[in-house]
Amino acid sequence: MAYDLQDMILKDLFLDVTSYNFTNSKYAAGGIQMIFIQSNSTNPYYNLALEEYMFEQMDRNREYFMLWQNANTIVVGKYQNTLEEINQSFVDKYGLRVVRRLSGGGAVYHDLGNLNFTFVAGSREHPEFDFEKFALPVVETLKKFGICAQMNGRNDISIDGKKICGNSQYAKKGRVLHHGCIMLDSNLQNVSDALNVKVAKFESKSVKSVRARVTTINTYAKTPISMEAFKQALIQEVFCSCGLEVYHFSPEQEKEIERLQKEKYETWDWNYGRNPLCNMKRELKFSGGLLTAQMQIEHGVIEQIKFFGDFFGNGEIWELEKKLTGLRTDEYLKDHVEKMNVGYYIHGITEEELCRLLK
Repeated sequence: MAYDLQDMILKDLFLDVTSYNFTNSKYAAGGIQMIFIQSNSTNPYYNLALEEYMFEQMDRNREYFMLWQNANTIVVGKYQNTLEEINQSFVDKYGLRVVRRLSGGGAVYHDLGNLNFTFVAGSREHPEFDFEKFALPVVETLKKFGICAQMNGRNDISIDGKKICGNSQYAKKGRVLHHGCIMLDSNLQNVSDALNVKVAKFESKSVKSVRARVTTINTYAKTPISMEAFKQALIQEVFCSCGLEVYHFSPEQEKEIERLQKEKYETWDWNYGRNPLCNMKRELKFSGGLLTAQMQIEHGVIEQIKFFGDFFGNGEIWELEKKLTGLRTDEYLKDHVEKMNVGYYIHGITEEELCRLLK
């Protein structure tokens, strides 16, 4: 039965502390403690650095749940060509920040009408690319406000077929990071204007633009839901116990997060990267998304190759690019590709599809 959380007295809104330690969450693996972290920053470079630090450096015997927000930002997927995905004139005019995340998937626009969430867990307990499990708390939270939402497509939560939350994942060495972008009260015009979307993205769909296929939660709410009310409801859904201990990042931890922010997430190399030499560009739409190969081909040999797209994958894509460099694009290419475990690097693709793209 739905209830109106707007009438609740919102106490302990987790705005002035770094993180909390909960002993019980129904979304944690059996017997594993889940830590709640609230970022007080709206700086995307800091938040992405904090997320990576949480994934790479914090206790692997714990799981983590973080809430965070970015002000006026475009976040691009790990494998995307940033310059092709963003509307640079819009970025320049309104001073948007652009940052690349760890995970694959497509570019998204963030503002303070969005709420972002992150789970970090062991991938043995949570299979890789299990979007539904980690998106379930959002769906269940919406029920409390009388809103019916469901998973739609490979990684979206939707209401009436319109996207209100995109999800993405990154897995490495037995660990998985899942994050999502919840559009509670986002500026949908900016969502549309900030991004360039390829026509192929909408093939086989009845809509032809970003603006037509996304919506906000408050569009469907009986009364507008405040950000703090939604945060509180989501926290209550994820954590079964109110018993908690305050967990503070140490000065040393904060220093490491800030170092990662400056040395990686604020750099042009990470966020935009270099454009490779290219005399051939091929694009393929497959079950896992859109994949573009930019290649320098000389006398039938792949001299240089770089993959871009909104796909998901494990490991580092440069490893696959290195394996393909030096190969001929002839009838023997498939024999080499079959030995590369391409589905590990590009989730959902087959050897036949990759060869069709490269030839």
